[in-house]
Amino acid sequence: MNKEVIIDRVAEILKETPTSMEIVKKGGNRDARFHYLATHMVEKAIEKDALVLSENEMGIAILFRNSENQANFWKDTIENIKLVLNVTGFKNVSKILRNQKYVKNQRPKDQDYLYCWFWGIVKDSRGADTQVGKQMKDEFLSRADKYNLPLFAETQTRRNTIVYQKFGFELFHTWNRPDGKTMYFLKYDPKKQAAKRN
Repeated sequence: MNKEVIIDRVAEILKETPTSMEIVKKGGNRDARFHYLATHMVEKAIEKDALVLSENEMGIAILFRNSENQANFWKDTIENIKLVLNVTGFKNVSKILRNQKYVKNQRPKDQDYLYCWFWGIVKDSRGADTQVGKQMKDEFLSRADKYNLPLFAETQTRRNTIVYQKFGFELFHTWNRPDGKTMYFLKYDPKKQAAKRN
């Protein structure tokens, strides 16, 4: 794996992702901001052993296990300040924090789980005729099954919601945000899926 190549691919995917398009400050050298955010995400994923790649490395995901995602207050504070300076700008901060708090509150407080923080496929490798999406899905679900832990995700894209549901995720909450956008919250429950198979 070439870390810089993965970072560049994540940066390209982020430029099309509604959530990251919202938080990355407009104007100036926006490409550099997306690259900074991608670097932060990939390095955090490697540190937490949360990076998932398809065989051709065109599909990239970050899948955290909640119990292993323990915060280091000072390190996180410094990282967050750097993100404000290099990615979001100050104007967006309160809105971003409000949204993040709402999103986090949809996941269990006192239970171990897996969380899909990021998932994307490089543009040329998308489509029904490629195996990348299927490989990524199989890896996610096999991890959830292996640890017997629920897997949580959210998306602002209705089309993605339908894809998740085909994979066995349940839509458990829809948030009509104050800005008029909609966010869909999904959960894959390995216990329920096993019961359906039996």
